[in-house]
Amino acid sequence: MTKLDHLEKMIRRKNGASIAEMMKATGWQSHSVRGALAGALKKRGLAIASEKIDGVRRYRADEQT
Repeated sequence: MTKLDHLEKMIRRKNGASIAEMMKATGWQSHSVRGALAGALKKRGLAIASEKIDGVRRYRADEQT
């Protein structure tokens, strides 16, 4: 399983994932995680949504229609 696969799995969870969680899982810096969300994962057909929950921004994915 690639790091991108791990990110996709994390953001498909019900509560999604924070940047810090994704950084820990991949070993990437925050700008690399954001780049993967905006680039490679969007190319996989995912629509990335974010919301702030208890002061922490969390990212979730849905299929694009």
